[in-house]
Amino acid sequence: ILAFIYGLGLRSGELIALKITDIDKQRQQVHIKNSKNGKDRILPLPASLKPVLKAYYLEYKPKEYLFEGQNKPQYSPQSLRKVFHIACKKANIRKYVTLHSLRHAYATHLMDSGTDVRIIKELLGHTNLKTTLIYTHVTTRTMQNVASPLDFL
Repeated sequence: ILAFIYGLGLRSGELIALKITDIDKQRQQVHIKNSKNGKDRILPLPASLKPVLKAYYLEYKPKEYLFEGQNKPQYSPQSLRKVFHIACKKANIRKYVTLHSLRHAYATHLMDSGTDVRIIKELLGHTNLKTTLIYTHVTTRTMQNVASPLDFL
């Protein structure tokens, strides 16, 4: 669940609403339907998620929603937050983070790897580039790799 949120930059509601039919293995795409503001978007399915998805599918055998609850067709937001907080505790993360922090990390790590901010905007499903800029944080690693204009002379 957490790998999907981070690996696709999803909102928690998008993950909960994700159906098996939204994953197109042939095209290697994930269709996010009726997201925030009623928008749809198509995301590339990361190669690293494929074995995770396969193992999950074989173990849990979901019927309609990709992530199903124990007694409900969909996973609950409360259970999702609980899974996240348990993972943070196990990882010894002490600073305040939320599930949405994974979406911010997704955007920041894409920017760190050189992905154009306009592409990040589309992947996140933002209408306005200013919103995307809120998500992309400048890291120390990025700052260290910036050349001075003096070096161009």
